[in-house]
Amino acid sequence: MFEKLFKLHENGTNVKTEVMAGITTFMTMVYILAVNPNILGASGMDRGAILSATAIASAIACFAMAALSNKPFALSAGLGLNAYFAYTICGSMGYHWQAALTAVLLEGLIFIFMSLTNIRETIFNAIPLTLKTAVSVGIGFFITFIGLQNAHVIVDGSTLVTLYSFSAALKNGTFVTEGITVLLALIGTVITAWLLIRGVKGYMLWGIVITWVLGIICEFTGLYVPVPEAGFYSVIPSAIVSAPASLAPTFFKFDFAFVTEHFGDFALMVFAFLFVDIFDTLGTVIGCASKANMLDEKGHLPGIRGVLMADAIGTTIGACLGTSTITTFVESSSGIAEGGRTGLTTCTVGGLFVVSLFLAPLFLTIPSFATAPALIIVGFLMMQQVKDIDWQNLTEALPSFVTLTMMGFAYSISEGIAFGFISYALLKILGGKAKEVSPLMYVLSVLFLLKYILI
Repeated sequence: MFEKLFKLHENGTNVKTEVMAGITTFMTMVYILAVNPNILGASGMDRGAILSATAIASAIACFAMAALSNKPFALSAGLGLNAYFAYTICGSMGYHWQAALTAVLLEGLIFIFMSLTNIRETIFNAIPLTLKTAVSVGIGFFITFIGLQNAHVIVDGSTLVTLYSFSAALKNGTFVTEGITVLLALIGTVITAWLLIRGVKGYMLWGIVITWVLGIICEFTGLYVPVPEAGFYSVIPSAIVSAPASLAPTFFKFDFAFVTEHFGDFALMVFAFLFVDIFDTLGTVIGCASKANMLDEKGHLPGIRGVLMADAIGTTIGACLGTSTITTFVESSSGIAEGGRTGLTTCTVGGLFVVSLFLAPLFLTIPSFATAPALIIVGFLMMQQVKDIDWQNLTEALPSFVTLTMMGFAYSISEGIAFGFISYALLKILGGKAKEVSPLMYVLSVLFLLKYILI
């Protein structure tokens, strides 16, 4: 049955590999079930309803991805977009969350239209192959940075970011809270790397589980002391099963009157959601597809319409349930690194999101220091593609360099793509190679410039 549905043999995989890849992907992205309610809750939304909405919308989007594209790309509520929802629209702009949710709904509907009419697919195909490679490498850089930050190996400092100081932790008494988790993350990274070198199947999942178990041992022995008010929670599950929270507080809570009363601000909200989401999604799809060797010789992804449609459906349904934009997750690359190649991987992730509705206490206990090693190793694997960039062709190499560095330094996939597009068009013109750039790339570059000028 699985062979017929997912064409496993054709894609060089099997059920065991796909399921293991799905579990690995889910383990690296399950943090969203804790993070999204915390962020959107700042807007006044019910946190329990947000968790249920996030899990259900993520599951539906993952099943849609499997059905429409048979690709191993998992989806959930996008970070950054949820922050814009809560802290900009409902914070600095002062509007209520029902208005923001209405903007997310319209964004999803527009994306469905764009996917049906091939607009998003045309944009994807217009991106030069070199930039697609740079996007993949940049995502590797970006996801490594996320892993290091999640583990507190890299922290805020006088130089914007700095290395965590163990000596300072020992002096001020925070080693048993933050310091030990940093040490466990580093140990977990070494363990995961060793499992990779040894060729152990499921090495990433094993790395997460082993690091988590080490954390449990440290808490039992007093080496790790949870301090919830400082953001360091118990790694020992207090419960395993719980009833899902009701969706009633957020279900279909739209404010369509806001559209006419504040049309200018509403249009700005929708445009911001659209602009960030479309290029975050395209960047993630490019990176993950490139890692899985799914791009053809022209850099196109067969079946991309289904991928983008699943993304659009997820956002629309998510808005109806009560959560911010659903988008393709860069953590999908962890499952791809485990060998995931089909929709069975994504179905596994979707199934686990359904299960998480009832096992929320268990999944929410997985600490970030346990998943950080997986993200760091995935970053290493994705950055290996840097060798495919033609570093001798400066009009190709320089925009690639700009793309991959800006993703990490700006902490945004879409910003990296924006700087890459602008620099690509500009340097091709200055290098006397303007004809090598497609008209759509020029249009997109101008739009990016206008975004920085007007928004």
